[in-house]
Amino acid sequence: MTSSLISSRNAPAKATDLHAQASPDFAVKLAETQALLQNAAAEFSPVTQASSLGAEDVVITHLINTAQLDVPVFVLETGALHTETLALLERTQAHSRAPINVFRPVPESVIQFVREKGQDAMYQSVDLRKACCGIRKMAPLARALTGQRAWITGLRQEQSNTRAEVPLLDESEVATTGLHKFNPLARWTWGDVWHYIATNQVDYNPLHDQFFPSIGCAPCTRAISLGEAFRAGRWWWEDEAAKECGLHVKK
Repeated sequence: MTSSLISSRNAPAKATDLHAQASPDFAVKLAETQALLQNAAAEFSPVTQASSLGAEDVVITHLINTAQLDVPVFVLETGALHTETLALLERTQAHSRAPINVFRPVPESVIQFVREKGQDAMYQSVDLRKACCGIRKMAPLARALTGQRAWITGLRQEQSNTRAEVPLLDESEVATTGLHKFNPLARWTWGDVWHYIATNQVDYNPLHDQFFPSIGCAPCTRAISLGEAFRAGRWWWEDEAAKECGLHVKK
C-alpha cells in the first residue's frame, strides 16, 4: 500500500462526508427557499443577510449570488473570531458577487470592558457574558440594520428548542423595530444544509470538519461530542435556556 493511500485512509472525514443527506422533500424546500429570497429582494428592499459564516449562512450567500439578487451581506467581526472564520471571511469577500460588509465593535468599548472586567469575564456570569456580546455583537448589529427594511438569517427549527418554531417569515417585531426577518432555511435539516454544500461545492469553515456545528467567538465555542445537542458547544458552561447572545431573542 502506498503512503498516499495510507494518508488518505487516515485522514479525518469531512463534514460533507458525515452529514450530507438530503431529506425526501429537499427539492420542495429548496424551491421554497429560492422563492422566499426572490420575494425578500423584490418586495422588502433594502434587505440584507446576516452571516456568521457558518454552514447555513454560506448556503444562503451562495443562493443569493447564484440568483444574482441585490442583497448585500454583513458579518459581525467581533474581534474574537477563530482564525479559520477570518480566513473564510477574506475568501468570501474576494469571491462573492454580493457585497460583504463587515461591522466591528467600538475599540474603546472593548478595551474598557476588558480593563474593568477582565479578559475572561464571560465565564464569570451570564450577565457579564451578555455584556460582552452586547459590545461585540449587539451594538454592531444595530449599525448593520440601520436603514434596512428586512434581514435574512440562517435560523433553523432543528437547531435548538428555543428555535423550534422559527417561521419562514417572522413579522413579530415589525411594530417595534420596523424589521421583517426572513429565515429561508427554517425547515431545512442539517443533512439538507450539507447536501447543498456538497452538491454545489460551497466553501465552508473548516472548523465544521472538527465537530463545530455552531461557530461563534473563539473563547465561547468548542467542539461537541457524539450525542450532544447541536448548540452544546456554544457557551457550554451556561444553562441550556440561556444560550443566545441577543441577536435572535424576542424583545
